[in-house]
Amino acid sequence: MKNIFAIIADYIREADKIMFLLTFAASAYGCLAVLSATAYTGSVKQFVTQVTAVIIGFGLAIFISNFDYKRIQSLWPLAAAVGLIPVLLTFFIGFAPEGTDDKAWLLLPGGVSFQPAELLKVCFVVTFSAHLTAVKKTINKLKTLVPLLLHGGFPVVLIHFQGDDGTALVFAVMFIAMLYSAGLRLRYFAIAGGAAVVAAPIAYFFILNEDQKARILSIFNPEADLQGIGFQQWMGRIALANGGITGQGLFRGELTQSQGVPKAYNDFIFVSIGEELGLLGCLAVVILLTAICLRCVRVARLSTDESGMYMAVGIFAMIFAQSVINVGMCISLLPVIGITLPFFSAGGSSLMCLMCGIGLVLSVYKHRNSGTIYLHE
Repeated sequence: MKNIFAIIADYIREADKIMFLLTFAASAYGCLAVLSATAYTGSVKQFVTQVTAVIIGFGLAIFISNFDYKRIQSLWPLAAAVGLIPVLLTFFIGFAPEGTDDKAWLLLPGGVSFQPAELLKVCFVVTFSAHLTAVKKTINKLKTLVPLLLHGGFPVVLIHFQGDDGTALVFAVMFIAMLYSAGLRLRYFAIAGGAAVVAAPIAYFFILNEDQKARILSIFNPEADLQGIGFQQWMGRIALANGGITGQGLFRGELTQSQGVPKAYNDFIFVSIGEELGLLGCLAVVILLTAICLRCVRVARLSTDESGMYMAVGIFAMIFAQSVINVGMCISLLPVIGITLPFFSAGGSSLMCLMCGIGLVLSVYKHRNSGTIYLHE
């Protein structure tokens, strides 16, 4: 039996060390940002939660990466149950934390809150990659495409009725990216895009509520309601302007430390970083997230079969969509829809779920050559 040091050495040799380095750097930077953004409270509870989530998250990522991704994919019925049941429970026993309107969280023992939609994202990558793998040869036939649309559309609709349209949008991006990677013909995307353009006015006037409409209009004229919908983004713009090139310094952000920007440690952590570390701090965030996304794409290309490629693309799309939407919110290019910044926003359970997704990518990398027979074996 191998000793523990040999096992560790084998794992290090086979693991994606670049992904480990990038995610560690982003997570460490995120912990520092959370510590600074919550300094005004005089408590390190949120920071300790974030550090604990990073440690547990890396443990989960390593644990998951040790299982062959094909084996994980074969357990898709279990993944579907693990992902869906907690989300369905929010319709009955869900609660809305202070400052939110959607009952999209579950309250766990010890007062810990958990947003099941974060876990569902990772489970969806497993179930949808299994579906794509099973129908890859006939994906462009209508009889195959309809079930795929139902599979991908179900979590989007479910999360929409939960009240979290931001997360529903992330699911939609994941769904589209995975379909594209599976070879769906471009004409289907063109048809869907045209239908979306036609449906947009209908959705705006007949589906969106007044609050959602106000958030969209606020992008074009945030000054119109500075005491209401436009307040957070307006203060975020001022905070970013305060930061300049190099920032006002950690723990010294004028608006960050005076609670001038709501959710400066969570949804608007990018603004907090911008005020305290300036444009350079924001560029570091963007570079790290871009590098992680590109590494996911690289792993997808290194995969020796479609199953691994679909998984890596799904996690890429999840991180990419959340990053673009969150940064867009913070710089007033997109409406505020409650999307966190991966690896940076405060939130223990969401960070651990994200690391589970990273674990899938690590598994694809580690087991990409599992079918190869080496001479020394």
